[in-house]
Amino acid sequence: MSSKPANQLETFVRCGRLTSREGDLLPASAGKVDESAGFMKKTLLIADGDVSVSKSLGKVLKDAGYDVMEAADGAEAVQQFKTGQIDLLLLDIGLPIRNGWDAFENITSQAPAFPIIVITGKENQYDTAVAAGVGALMEKPLDVAQLLKTIQDLLVEPAETRLRRLCGYNQNIRFVPPPQPSIRPKLHG
Repeated sequence: MSSKPANQLETFVRCGRLTSREGDLLPASAGKVDESAGFMKKTLLIADGDVSVSKSLGKVLKDAGYDVMEAADGAEAVQQFKTGQIDLLLLDIGLPIRNGWDAFENITSQAPAFPIIVITGKENQYDTAVAAGVGALMEKPLDVAQLLKTIQDLLVEPAETRLRRLCGYNQNIRFVPPPQPSIRPKLHG
């Protein structure tokens, strides 16, 4: 007796995760055209309280062709998200002022389909991440190649898939444990 919701907002309302919502379901930013390359350049926000992690991660992402913004705490991440210039958020859960889970909840209540990768140095966050409906959970230290692939996958993921994950219809989030010691480049934090 399950009927398909008429649109993505209805899907999200039906699953009961929408508390107060006035804005768009999708990131307000549609990306910027990089005229030299002829494609839409995406803007990523790195929210990590460790400046060295933010800087090294920012360099990797800029080298991969993304525009990068940084936030030092959860409150700043929420404020930068509200500008509508962000296409994807890399969110550390151990942020000062407003922790990452609180920032995640605030952002997804405004834009349920917004792509967010939760990054953490804390163990045992998988169950919380599944319950929250995150797009990906990555444990530090981050494997650069896996991070770039995960970003790419989430940027092209259909909004309806994100909404279904947030509603609990799909419990298969992208979980990326830290890599085993090797000679591959890593970001520590």
